[in-house]
Order: sequence, then structure tokens, then C-alpha cells
Amino acid sequence: MIARLHGVLHEKTPEQLIVDVGGVGYQVLVSLQTFYHLPGVGERVSLLIHTHAREDALQLFGFLEEKEKTYFLLLRSVSGIGPRLALNILSGIPVNELESALHARDVTRLVATPGVGKKTAERLVVELQEKVGASEQENGLPAAMPSPLSTEATSALVNLGYRQAQAEKTVRAVVRDGHTAIADVIRESLRRLST
Repeated sequence: MIARLHGVLHEKTPEQLIVDVGGVGYQVLVSLQTFYHLPGVGERVSLLIHTHAREDALQLFGFLEEKEKTYFLLLRSVSGIGPRLALNILSGIPVNELESALHARDVTRLVATPGVGKKTAERLVVELQEKVGASEQENGLPAAMPSPLSTEATSALVNLGYRQAQAEKTVRAVVRDGHTAIADVIRESLRRLST
């Protein structure tokens, strides 16, 4: 699983990039929020990556900031939202605004995002409000925000065909038991799910 790319920005369009890493060009899909903060073509870039494996393709989704990647994975955890729609949502609404809209249950703001209808917006509010935390902690971070490790591992299990709720519960238990590396969490989760 590719988790990070560091190389030269070979090409960029608002939808995708080509990052040259040691002579190999990786196609990376990005949100407009990431696109607007990229360096120029020919300059070095470092991206956090989410690898999405399908039967017919391997897609890389890139992010400059950890928070955007975390919200991408949270959006993916909502039933009916695939990686393209999650990226589209992040292109249409900055992460801080998305977080505020979810806290405030602002369906109107979410519907204003291209590709999000009323039912999808309501589902986002219902399924994500608790995950981003209904109340703020003293440090200003969401109270119930899952760690990027948990979110990434859950996403990998869902991609392998496990149900979202089942994957989340197993990953939480594995992380609670002290596993801290993504590969270990996925391996142990798969072991527990197969018994």
C-alpha cells in the first residue's frame, strides 16, 4: 500500500497530477483544495497518499495535509460515498467548513457542494456528526475523531469486502490492544475477522 510520495511534480491539472519518483510517474487524483496549494511543475512535492484498490484499477488519492486525508477517509466511510465523490466534496468545501457544517447539522451548506443531494447531505450529517465529535475538547480537536491509522485500516478492510461497522469495531479493538503500524493493524484485523 502506498502511503506517501515524494518526488518532482511532472504534470498538474485540477483533477490529477503526475509525480515523478525516481523515474516512475505516478498518477495521483487530488481535490481542488490540494491543487491550489501545490508547487509549480518541475518542483519537488510530498503528498500523503490513500491507495484505493479495485478489481480493474489501482488509484492513488493525494493530500498535502493530514486533516484533509482524514476527512477523505471519513467521507468514504459513509454508505454510498465512493472515493471520487469524497474527493469532489473536498473540492467543493474546505475541510474546516465541512467540519463546521457537520457540527451544525447544516444540510443546506452540504447540498451546495457539487454532487451532494439532500439525501446524501442528511446521511453525511447522521453518520459523521458523532465521528467528528459533537463537542470540542479543550485543545479544539474533535472529541471522537478516529485516528488516521484506524480510518486507513478500516478503509482497507471495507475495500476487501468487509462491512463498515464490522471493520470499524475490529480495528478499534486491535488498536486498543496496542498495535500501532498500519500493516500490523490490518493483518491482525483480518485474522480476527476470519475466525
